[in-house]
Amino acid sequence: MANSTKTQPKSAPAASYTPRLKQQYNDEIQSALMKELKLGNVNDVPRLEKIVINVGLGSAKDDKKLLEVAANTLRKITGQQPISTVAKQSIASFKLREGNRIGMKATLRDARMYEFADRLINIVLPRLRDFHGVSAKAFDRQGNYSIGLTDQSSFPELSYEDTATAHGLQVVFVINAIKPEHSRSLLEKFGMPFEKGDR
Repeated sequence: MANSTKTQPKSAPAASYTPRLKQQYNDEIQSALMKELKLGNVNDVPRLEKIVINVGLGSAKDDKKLLEVAANTLRKITGQQPISTVAKQSIASFKLREGNRIGMKATLRDARMYEFADRLINIVLPRLRDFHGVSAKAFDRQGNYSIGLTDQSSFPELSYEDTATAHGLQVVFVINAIKPEHSRSLLEKFGMPFEKGDR
């Protein structure tokens, strides 16, 4: 007599977490931008595609300690393992050979991207010394926006030991938009603190 095996009922998938900023974009910002920018198609509304955080090592490219510090910084502030960036060509004047490791980077998408943007705008930037707002002149032709930080000490995820060896980093907001002005409108809705009178 064959054994009859009862199949266990599948457990319901856990409710997926939606970051606050993503929820706000879906519920409010998208429709507000469509109206404000007079866009006829929802696909034309500017949207954040990814955030890339870079740490360039410069002349300290062979310093293993700085390499470890940079990797630790990116790991803690992004929640994911960074990758090394390498030189694509040799430049003798910089004593740089093709294939040399020249930095570290992490690319954030979806939930982690929105979480990082929220923390950067609302926690990290206001903690910068003598901060008066970010420049509105850091958009490229495609509407992507870059912010450069001189050191990593304003990130609350890092301990005093993590910031003992200071290094700069660059944050690039990669935005899908028709024009740079639309990208700025999106970042303003996110709460990006642009310098007053910088239009």
